[in-house]
Amino acid sequence: MAQPRYQDHFFKRAKQEGYFSRAVYKLIEIDKKYGLIRKGMRVLDLGAAPGSWLQWTSRRVGSSGLVVGVDLQPVSGNFPENTIFVTGDVMDDSLINNIIERWAPFDIVLSDMAPFTTGNKYADSARSALLAERAIEVARLALGQGGHILLKIFQGSDFPAILSILKKEFASVKTVKPKASRKESKEVYILGMKKIIREV
Repeated sequence: MAQPRYQDHFFKRAKQEGYFSRAVYKLIEIDKKYGLIRKGMRVLDLGAAPGSWLQWTSRRVGSSGLVVGVDLQPVSGNFPENTIFVTGDVMDDSLINNIIERWAPFDIVLSDMAPFTTGNKYADSARSALLAERAIEVARLALGQGGHILLKIFQGSDFPAILSILKKEFASVKTVKPKASRKESKEVYILGMKKIIREV
């Protein structure tokens, strides 16, 4: 089946501009709209392969910032010195704890993680929700006060619960569907801004 024209546009644009994936334009749109990523920030990118989000964030944070990417799949290509890639499973507590001990606190946690889809929309959305929950768990440990999270999730029965969790933990929560997302896709991004740290 022929790919939609808009998908071709973003795919070709990524090739022309040297990005590893068209997914970068989802992040660029959200970043420019909300001013998320700035010079000197520390960024944790979950599900970072093939690396287009690392490319964008490393440029945005500059030499005074730091970007740490994590994925089971290794990334190829040259990244600047401010970028560190860890090959491993985001579900591995020891790996996440090691990252936090070495480089936290982070200013923003990004998650473009998505499950391997089966074609069963209920199963796919449930798996997506599990990845979103994991991103939130990591953000609780990794973010400093006032930090942000941006995560991908497939809309399904678990979506309202994920949204509710974030609304309790961040001062501002928004749902975003970037132009580079396929129109027929159930994926959306949830942006939680300004993490609230409550005294125990």
